[in-house]
This record gives sequence, structure tokens and C-alpha cells, in this order.
Amino acid sequence: MFEWVKRLTGNTELPQIDEAQWHPVERELPFLSYLPVEAIYRARKLAAELLRHKQFYGANGLELSDRIMLSIALQACLPILRLGVDAYKGWVGVVVYPGDFLVHRKVLGADGVVHEFEDTLLGEARADGPVLVSWFDEAGRSGGVNVVIHEFAHKLDMLDGDADGLPILAPGMRRDRWAEAFVPAYEDFCRRVGRGEQTAIDPYASENPAEFLAVTLETFFMAPLRLQMEYPQVYAQISSLCGVDPAEGEARLIRERWLTSHATGR
Repeated sequence: MFEWVKRLTGNTELPQIDEAQWHPVERELPFLSYLPVEAIYRARKLAAELLRHKQFYGANGLELSDRIMLSIALQACLPILRLGVDAYKGWVGVVVYPGDFLVHRKVLGADGVVHEFEDTLLGEARADGPVLVSWFDEAGRSGGVNVVIHEFAHKLDMLDGDADGLPILAPGMRRDRWAEAFVPAYEDFCRRVGRGEQTAIDPYASENPAEFLAVTLETFFMAPLRLQMEYPQVYAQISSLCGVDPAEGEARLIRERWLTSHATGR
């Protein structure tokens, strides 16, 4: 494990991570190719800061490797490319599970009776506590789902209080503009899911405004053209929040692949 993870928190030096450590991690995250090089370097720097300030724990026997921690930290920093690591202040722990995990729940029912049950999760962000995320090796990953971005989006949402779909915004952004984009989009999405319509975005986004934010932010990085097509105003607001335009990068890669595949036929 990184020697600098074991250092006293009073050490102000950032960990030195070389290209040989970053490259295999980034190869496992193909959606990073939608981002400009300078954004990836920015994410690397923020990830190093995050690893210095947060405590990572392996749960259920998972031994945390450099690769696991670098990957989680790098993905966690994508939503805060403009805001910086202060957007994740007020908590210290990241707990990593080997796959999905069980959480014991207690819920007070309408009848006044407390119901207890086990809930199977891929991740959870706790308001004043840690972020819990599952880790899958390459063969076990779920396509199109990014639990790290999703749960850290919740933490970003919680910075100014409850998770309500309205996070702290970047300089120059306006809360009314954010609401004008997100509120009608969320209401429209809920209607579509309620009708049983097939949607390009995970139907789980209809659970509540906080989940709509987390899923759309996740989709913004994983499948940006899909979000831009479905809800362009939401895409524009998230682009302002994060300071990147991955849809442009995805479109460029599609054009390049098309040109390459047709080049032999000319």
C-alpha cells in the first residue's frame, strides 16, 4: 500500500504518483477518453489530495491495493474538477466492499411498528459519515453503472445540508438557473418512468431529486451524449458545475472511429 497513506496527517506533502501507476488505472476507465488531457491531469492532482485527506478502509476482508485506491479517488474527483476537494469536507472515511453488501435497516412504519430488514447495496453516502462503495474486478463490473461517481455526487449534494438535488454550485452559476433546468426535467422523467417508457437514463433516477442528480451526474461522465440528448439543459448545468464537456469528446471519438472504419473503402 502507498507509503504516504500511512503518514501522519500533519504531513503537508502531496503523494508522488508516477505515470506508471496512473496508466493501468486509467485504461480501466475508458470514459476518461471523453475528457481533455488537462482535465485528467486536474483529476489526478485532486485524487492525490483526496487520498491524503481521507481514510480508506477495506471491508469484509478486502485488501486495498494502490490500484483500487487510485481508481476510486480519481473517479470521485471528476464531479469536483472545478470545486476542488473542499467540496468533500466534513467527513473522513471511504469504506470499500468486495462487491455488493448488506446494511441493516430499521424503519418506523405507518402503524407505529419498527420494521427491521437487510438491504443489499452497491454504495451509500451517509450525511455526516463515510462513503460506502463496492469494488468489482473487471469481470464483475456492471456496464453503465458507476457507483463511485454516484455516491460522491450525493456527498457533493450534502455539502450544503440535506441531499435535495441542489448542490453547492461553481462560481458564476445561479441556483435559479439550476432549478429551471432540473425541476422540469425531473418531473418529466418521473412521468416517463411512470408510463413504463424506456429511458436512456437509469429509471432509478426517478426515486427522488437527490437520486436524479446522482444518476444524471454519473451519466454525464459515462454516457454524456445520452444525457445531452435527453435533457440538454441539465447537461449544460452539470457541464458548468464540473467545467468539462465530455459530450464533445465522445462525439469526436465517434467521428474518428467512423472515419477510420470507412478509410479502407475510399
